[in-house]
Amino acid sequence: MTLGEKIKEVRKQAGLSQEDLSKKLGISRSAVAKWECDKGIPDIDNLKMLSQLLDVSIDYLLDNGETPDKAVIKEPIDLSKYGKGSRRAKKDRIIREKYPEAIIHPLLAKTKLTKGEAALDWGIVLATDAPAGIPGLIHSFQDSGNRYYMVEQGEKQLLVLITDEFMVSREPAQKQHSDKFEIGNIKFTKCSYEVK
Repeated sequence: MTLGEKIKEVRKQAGLSQEDLSKKLGISRSAVAKWECDKGIPDIDNLKMLSQLLDVSIDYLLDNGETPDKAVIKEPIDLSKYGKGSRRAKKDRIIREKYPEAIIHPLLAKTKLTKGEAALDWGIVLATDAPAGIPGLIHSFQDSGNRYYMVEQGEKQLLVLITDEFMVSREPAQKQHSDKFEIGNIKFTKCSYEVK
């Protein structure tokens, strides 16, 4: 599969039109169309942004044999319909209602810093004796309300993200067997408890 075919495939899986993708990247729709027809190639900055927006690795786009996630389902949610309690408790109730028979592991998620962010982060820590630098702190706040779960139903495995507005369920391209794993630019660690 060519780079253009891969961009088109994962763009469609993400539910984006060429126009949607072009707006998110800050480029023209015709540039996206050229990439998808293999009449042009994205520069490295656009490859990085494509990777992040479409949740696939740059290696996959440039062809190292990976396959993208098999299915992605995005559903709107209304937290107010899930009773009282913390957002975390409500999200736990949502995931249990959606997958009542599954084994559900909450996940800790940490976005990997780019090399530049890591260098800046380390420099700030050394200069200020702070426990974490600004880039690390920013990444930790970006996902602060989001909850990730690993759902296991027999042989099927789903990675689920629940925000305050929607739930995204996807079947990873490769089954995750360990308690720590990486998908895209996110490191996941299974929590020691299951959602009851």
